[in-house]
Amino acid sequence: MSRETQTDQPADADLPGEPGAAALPGALPEGLRAELVAFRRDMHMHPELGNQEFRTTAALKHRLEAAGLAPRVLGTGTGLVCDIGTWDGTRPMLALRADIDALPIPDTKTGVPYRSTVPDRAHACGHDVHTAAVLGAGLVLAGLDRQGLLPNAVRLIFQPAEEVLPGGAADAIADGVLDGVGRIIAVHCDPRVDAGLIGLRHGPITSACDRLEITLDGPGGHTARPHLTTDMVTAVAKVATEVPALLARRVDARSGLAVTWGRIEAGHACNVIPQHAELSGTVRCLDLPAWREAPDLVHAAIDEIATLHHAKTQINYVRGVPPVVNDPVITELLRAAQTARRGSYAIEDTEQSLGGEDFSWYLEHVPGAMARLGVRTPGSQARYDLHRGDFDVDEQAIEVGVELFTAAALIDGNPDGNRL
Repeated sequence: MSRETQTDQPADADLPGEPGAAALPGALPEGLRAELVAFRRDMHMHPELGNQEFRTTAALKHRLEAAGLAPRVLGTGTGLVCDIGTWDGTRPMLALRADIDALPIPDTKTGVPYRSTVPDRAHACGHDVHTAAVLGAGLVLAGLDRQGLLPNAVRLIFQPAEEVLPGGAADAIADGVLDGVGRIIAVHCDPRVDAGLIGLRHGPITSACDRLEITLDGPGGHTARPHLTTDMVTAVAKVATEVPALLARRVDARSGLAVTWGRIEAGHACNVIPQHAELSGTVRCLDLPAWREAPDLVHAAIDEIATLHHAKTQINYVRGVPPVVNDPVITELLRAAQTARRGSYAIEDTEQSLGGEDFSWYLEHVPGAMARLGVRTPGSQARYDLHRGDFDVDEQAIEVGVELFTAAALIDGNPDGNRL
């Protein structure tokens, strides 16, 4: 559905034949709405890098315990898991996942009171919004559970180190966060989508992302006699330009396998051929089968080009994350949840991103889906992007995330209703 077709509907209207927000309990109380905005702003002011999220973990633990819940801090020392309701051991739980870490970049926003107070640290990817939304959903669902209105237990996962390859999801899974879980859902902020809307897609919604580090070595020499040595600068330049081109001819173009360099370093003097060069970048891939083949293909291409120029190589290929591949059934659960709260006009199709997300590791174990959470102020001409120091959100997105998560839990957990 195009954005143009959505703008002539109010954000809280219902279309004919749609159940509307009144069909489900669990509306977000006004006081909790303000509390979640304050929680997000406090988290934004105190960003913590992956596996260092001690303050954030303590704040989450304190608030969940104040609600009568029993969160468990993960074995890595940061992040936590918390169940809402009592699991009967039979019907698997739905998990709601948030990531809690920040990025090692400066916050360049001006004119906002919640700007980061930590030098060279910023929540520039929206993890503070994801966290506030899952926290809010947990508090709302806990209230429903006390009233006997929660049809099945729900698990909250507050995961550390999403920004650290291969991602903190693997440690969380090893710590048992998926035990008893049959389905998992998450959101990711999208500055291209208006607040109030979500974006959905069946199948791959992100790409795989791996890290690649290469060193090249040779005897070095005088720039007057490159024929007597390994011309290291030329060798590293050829690897940088020809490896991506070679790979493009060895995989199906539809797989989207792409090597992109972020750093190249060689030499210190204009008349000295260096002995050593370094190159690092990322390998991204849209297709899961091609991603599984990527390490062998990349190694072979690098060795072929480097050998041609008589350079010795050492390759450090760091597996990152596979693509997030949305399960169609769980994607439709998210569609039903958003429709129930805000109407089908509050949903738009979204494209596959070339960004990586370690939510994909959960999907290697259980079916799940990720939605794009709109964070752009409707009508705004500002253009923010993820991983930029000036990234910010329309905080209405927090309420939308809470609504989405709570409705999904209620619809999914009702065995007597038509789940989808």
